[in-house]
Amino acid sequence: MTKATDLRQKTDDQLTEELGNLKREAFNLRFQAATQQLEKASRVREVRRDIARIKTLQNERSRSAAK
Repeated sequence: MTKATDLRQKTDDQLTEELGNLKREAFNLRFQAATQQLEKASRVREVRRDIARIKTLQNERSRSAAK
């Protein structure tokens, strides 16, 4: 799980790349869950929350840039 303070230190490009990786992982986890191969069900929740953290940070940055 990624902390918000760690994410704030990353650049916009790094956040976009991290978001892409997490979305790919979320897809793979959903696929594993559908085929009954998911080993760690709690990881789905962690990935979803990390995606939300990154999107929130990106939204904050875009709003502050627009001012």
